[in-house]
Parts: sequence; structure tokens; C-alpha cells
Amino acid sequence: MIKAQINNKELEEYLEKLPKDDMVVFTMGDGRIRGAVFGGTHFVNTMRAQHNTGILETYILGQASLCGALMIPAKMKGMEHINWRYDVPDSPAKGFNVEADSRGWVRSFLLTDRIPIEKPLENWDMKPFLGGEGYMSIQTVHPDDKFPQTSSVNTTGNIADDLVFFFDKSEQIKSAVTTSIQMDRQGRVIGAGGIFVQVMPVTGGQYKGEKKKGAEVDTSADKDEDEETIIKLEETFKKAPSLGTWFSQGHTGEELIQELFADLNPVIALHRDIKWECPCSRESFINYMGTLPADELEDIKAKGEELEVKCNNCGSVYRIKPEEIIIKKTASGAE
Repeated sequence: MIKAQINNKELEEYLEKLPKDDMVVFTMGDGRIRGAVFGGTHFVNTMRAQHNTGILETYILGQASLCGALMIPAKMKGMEHINWRYDVPDSPAKGFNVEADSRGWVRSFLLTDRIPIEKPLENWDMKPFLGGEGYMSIQTVHPDDKFPQTSSVNTTGNIADDLVFFFDKSEQIKSAVTTSIQMDRQGRVIGAGGIFVQVMPVTGGQYKGEKKKGAEVDTSADKDEDEETIIKLEETFKKAPSLGTWFSQGHTGEELIQELFADLNPVIALHRDIKWECPCSRESFINYMGTLPADELEDIKAKGEELEVKCNNCGSVYRIKPEEIIIKKTASGAE
């Protein structure tokens, strides 16, 4: 990826004073609840600089990218890669595509360059721009799988709610997700973050500090206690401050966890470094072009003009000379 510059001195100086981005993974409720808080102000500003997005585009793609970052601890158990496609063809925004990798990077792009706005925004409800008949699919790739695993659900235009619905229907895990982006009067992103929590199923796991099978805890008393935990968690989650404001004030994710979930005895498991980053490179595009059909390669070399290739995922533009392209041999050995 060719890293784009923010090109706003005031914003750059402001960002330098903020804590670095941090993903804090935690558990609580005797291990039954897991979650993560991501302070991603630098993350969203990197995304915006790469794609040179406007205010509305930044808000939508920023929220989607924050959700993508949260899926790393929420969905990945080892070396995995996720491709999340949110497709609403008849909506003004069309949708987006987000990739998240267990190594700690996220990249994303909108399915349209600019979202048309007919009148000034009255609020940050994105349903007028993402609503309509649509679907989202999440494709998970494991290193040893021959084929990726794909699950799909319909969309409503609320990104976080649709992700919660996906976890509930596809993975039968009760979840809560929220993201927030704070902008100043000039439309600059001064705070951004997200949080997710999940109530893990008892079967085959830890329960009250002991290893038990689901049948051993499947009693009315245990179910009532579970219901009380979920209700308490939902009430606590609603009390969360605006994450965009929280991180714009220089607070950390760990401080939020200890303050918001104090009654549930949170335990910090680890901190992770998550970046908005694209693994593309000039070399990878040169290698790819070497696999093009022979007639296309001959035409490129005959014209002799420098090529300009853009990565849709991050906006990087690479300039490649025809003589740099090495023709790859096919399986049969022919060029």
C-alpha cells in the first residue's frame, strides 16, 4: 500500500496528541461474556486519507471498517481471513466491502465513489442511504480449507444491527455491537471507536469457573441466572458513552471497560494492534499482469505506454512500465 498523507496540519497535530489505537480484549461474568473495545481514531483517518472520502462516505465506510476490526476477536479463532460484502444495489450508497485478517489488518472500500445527497443531513441515520432490499455475506477463509465458508443474511441499513443479526442467526451467539465516529465542525474525524460483547453458550465450555457439559447446567435456576446476566448486560451496554466522544477526549479502551462494566468484574485478556492497511504492492500487480492472456500482453508491450493500476481496496496507484511485466508460464509450460 502506498500510504496517503492526511494533508491537514491541524488534524495531524491533534492526532499526535491522542493515544495510539488499541484493541482491548476482555472477559467478564465468570468467563461467560467476552468482548473487545477498539479505539480507532487513527484507523478511520487512515482509511479516509487512502480513499479521499467525503463526510458521509467516511461515516459509512468508517463504521463498516470499525465493525470489521471488531470481527477479528469476535469471529477469528486462529489464522483466518474474512471478506464481508454488504450489498444494497438500489440504495444511494450501494454498499461496501470489508476484509479483516487475523494478523491484525483491515481494508475496505465503498461500492460507489460518491453518495448523492438531495438535502442536508438531519441526523446520522444511515437507512436512507443503505436501506432497501439487500443482503450481506461473510466469507471466512481458513488456511487448511479447500473452500471458504460463507453465510448470508438480509440487511436493514443499520450496519451494527445487521452484524448482530448475523451472529444470532448464523452462529447462534447473542451479541451487541456499536460503533461511533465523532467529527468536528470542519468535518474532520477527531474520535472513533467500537465495542462488541457476546454471551457465550454454556455447552462444552466454562461455567462458574468449572468445566461442565451443557446438560449439567441446564436447570431452571441456571437459565434464570443467564437471563438476568443478559438483561444486566443489555442495560449496561445502553449506558455506554458516545465512543467517538470518549476517544476524542483522550480516554482509553481499558478505562472504558473498567468504568462501564465494573459490576461484571471485567478481566483484561490482551491488547492488540489493529491497522487499516492493505497488503497490496507494486510487485504483486506486476506478477498479476504477467498472467494476463498473451494477446493482451502483446498489445500492452506494443503500445509501450506506462500503465497506471489502481488498487480498489486502498486507492493506491502504481505505475508500471511494459518491460517490467514478466510473462508467466501456464501449467502446460507454454507462455
